[in-house]
Amino acid sequence: MANRPLSPHLQIWKWGPHMAVSILHRITGDGLALVGLGVLLWWLGAMAAGEAAYATFAGIMGSPVGMIVLVGLSWAFFTHMMSGLRHFVLDIGAGYELDTNKTWSILSPVIAIILTALFWAVIVLK
Repeated sequence: MANRPLSPHLQIWKWGPHMAVSILHRITGDGLALVGLGVLLWWLGAMAAGEAAYATFAGIMGSPVGMIVLVGLSWAFFTHMMSGLRHFVLDIGAGYELDTNKTWSILSPVIAIILTALFWAVIVLK
């Protein structure tokens, strides 16, 4: 076996908000792809199937469990969007300073929660 240096292991790295936001970006992307696609296909199928099928869909999505799913999807969307914007800025070569990176890593999910609350406030108060 070659005598070469090993890569740093997870025990060496110190966890920070930038790591959590990066992992959350992947989780919300998967959630949007799986749950969001399922809800979208169900909605389209219900619209195509007729009035009774759409009433069933609307009834379930209007229930407390359905609302939790919809709010969760919108939160996942805004979280993924804010994290994606953060990654975009990093991809163009900006924001790598430690303080800047940490600040935007903390602000990304906070802004996503605010956007989700504003989004649902507009829908509910409309």
